[in-house]
Amino acid sequence: MTQPATSVRNHCLSPARAGAAIDAPLGPANYARMFPELPSFQAEDQFLHALGRTGGLCDCGDVDDSSAGDGDTAAGWPIFGQFVAHDITADRSILQAHTNTTELRNARSPRLDLECLYGDGPTGHPFLYQRDDPAKFLLGLEETDLQRNADGIAIIGDPRNDSHTLMSQLHLAMLKAHNAFVDDLRLARTTNDRVFADAAGQLRWHYQWIILNEFLPTLVGKTLTDQVLQEGPRWFRPGHRGFIPLEFADAAYRYGHSQIRHRYQLNLHTDPVPLFPELLGFRPVPPERTIDWTLFFDAPGATSAQRSNRIDGKLVRALIQLPVAVTGECEIEDYHSLAVRDLQRGQGVGLPSGEAVARHLGIAPLTADQAGIASTGWQKETPLWFYILREAHACTGGHRLGPVGGQIVTESLLDSSMRTRHRIVRPTRNGGLKRHSTSC
Repeated sequence: MTQPATSVRNHCLSPARAGAAIDAPLGPANYARMFPELPSFQAEDQFLHALGRTGGLCDCGDVDDSSAGDGDTAAGWPIFGQFVAHDITADRSILQAHTNTTELRNARSPRLDLECLYGDGPTGHPFLYQRDDPAKFLLGLEETDLQRNADGIAIIGDPRNDSHTLMSQLHLAMLKAHNAFVDDLRLARTTNDRVFADAAGQLRWHYQWIILNEFLPTLVGKTLTDQVLQEGPRWFRPGHRGFIPLEFADAAYRYGHSQIRHRYQLNLHTDPVPLFPELLGFRPVPPERTIDWTLFFDAPGATSAQRSNRIDGKLVRALIQLPVAVTGECEIEDYHSLAVRDLQRGQGVGLPSGEAVARHLGIAPLTADQAGIASTGWQKETPLWFYILREAHACTGGHRLGPVGGQIVTESLLDSSMRTRHRIVRPTRNGGLKRHSTSC
């Protein structure tokens, strides 16, 4: 291994701004409706809370994980999906019954560019990078955890990636991948002023490749993925400036909440533990709780990974009773339930019912029995978030998203991918390096 060359901070602009068009917006991006012509779903808050609180229809109780509840998906994919969400969405508005969506701001760009990892780069956020080698990320002691402040809180580009151990360890894995690309580029004698940018480009390219070729086919099926990739989006055409659709951010892409297991085995030396409170974040990760990712993603030659739960509209008790460290102090007790929060958020931003979206897309809506709310005495249509979870259960056995949820997620992620264009370096067949432009 060659000795790392000393990197210099010689950019007047952060990488996030240097690569942007001259007319690109300086402020945060917007949220907006994908289907603004559809009427908003309306229900009393009491109904939404009854649906999502402890003992409600969304609560799967204290039963432990079993093979009967396992889906086809490896347990790491919902965690990866959460990482992707943090890369392109950050709604910091308070939870309320009625939100003025024109005032909503997305603190992330609608691009799959790993903003949550890189921040404003070594120039804008030098505290994320090594002092003597700012082309590389700064890691925690022995590189088994993120760097942390005196209170144990991670010093990273997005604090949400420290919310639980699985997320912080995935963030750490991405930091290590960047640093490994830096080492490879130096071995290939890349000039010092290109190392950081080319390593970031490599990681972004691989990240987007995984999303389009592994993550999406696992989540929505290869047929729908290939169709949208080949034909382009049919329903989501946000224009030049772009935005994240609320149907995606506050409904369809919250599918993963139903996939979380009761317990996770972190490595071969630990017993399975629940996500909360045992894996609560915002504190150092001890070495014995470092993640063996072959237990979360299927890898050649490794034992089959743990599976996620099926997508069926039910959440494990740890998510129905979130700790105060995650939610903050809540005047309304039901807001400790992630299901109540998802339902309240969807209604607050005026999302349509699941049945309305299905009809708009030309898809036969679920029956009342399939939607699953009739047992509560509710006679009207279904909140979009819950509908998408129940659609997955009715149409795929809970192994992947159904047609409504799948269409929203695929078109939204494809748009975010196509908005990310980088000059990157990829290996050529003879071992050299070739620089080219790519959108994915």
